[in-house]
Amino acid sequence: MSDAQRGADGGGIASETVPGAPAGEARAPAKPRDGAADERPESRRILGMRVDATSYAETSATALDLARSGRGGMVCVSTTHMAMESFDSPEFRSIVNAADRVTPDGVPLVWALRSMGVSGATRVYGPDLLPYLCGVAEREGVPIGLFGGTDAMLAQLQRRLRERFPRLLIPFAWAPPFRPLDDDEDARVTDAIESAGVGVLFVGLGCPKQELWMAAHRERLPCVLVGVGAAFDFVAGIKSQAPRWMMHAGLEWLYRLCSEPRRLWRRYLIGNSRFLFHFLLRGNPC
Repeated sequence: MSDAQRGADGGGIASETVPGAPAGEARAPAKPRDGAADERPESRRILGMRVDATSYAETSATALDLARSGRGGMVCVSTTHMAMESFDSPEFRSIVNAADRVTPDGVPLVWALRSMGVSGATRVYGPDLLPYLCGVAEREGVPIGLFGGTDAMLAQLQRRLRERFPRLLIPFAWAPPFRPLDDDEDARVTDAIESAGVGVLFVGLGCPKQELWMAAHRERLPCVLVGVGAAFDFVAGIKSQAPRWMMHAGLEWLYRLCSEPRRLWRRYLIGNSRFLFHFLLRGNPC
């Protein structure tokens, strides 16, 4: 897609190849094993939504395996908000449950897995998964793409990623307009992603929009789609993250609520209360 095809209300597709070496993150697996995507980790249904007891290494191995296969795929990074969206919508629940991996992003989901007998369950947090997977992709020479956010945010995100992963290939980055794409626009974007040779496409549209977009495109694209929610903002440094002690204590929601009360009050005050009511008091109905 050329610059002339950029809409006044949308972003542009940027193509660039970046040389360099990875910055230190938690060590990734040396190479994803063949068939990793078909060897599912232990999972449980939380309010009907499948959540996998996976890890950063296992999720990254799966994503790279799917990317190399060229058959496409989908990774959902799940929170209590996604659990409630799934609980309220059987159609959306089917979309999430059909993903290749559904990681426990939210600490309450990790606690839920442990209470259901998965004692070793750990968090796979979107803003940490994004750089972790970028480190693996850089070493393995797998190009990544970025879909979501705004032009300014994507520019900052790419600068941050280049600083940490100088050899990471980023042949595609696009900020879609804040409206549905028409059929022609969607076809051009899909063609641009495929033509760029993207292996892993990070999708940052927010839940449930990003999961709906990924489900609609997973059969049309050969790359693996990884929905990371607000990770673009956090990794780009546009929004601040909660202190790690608050994350470990399951209080990240409180930090985010205080940061953006008008936008997030319903999600956290009502959504989290409903999650606790159905999981704890109603015994996790599916």
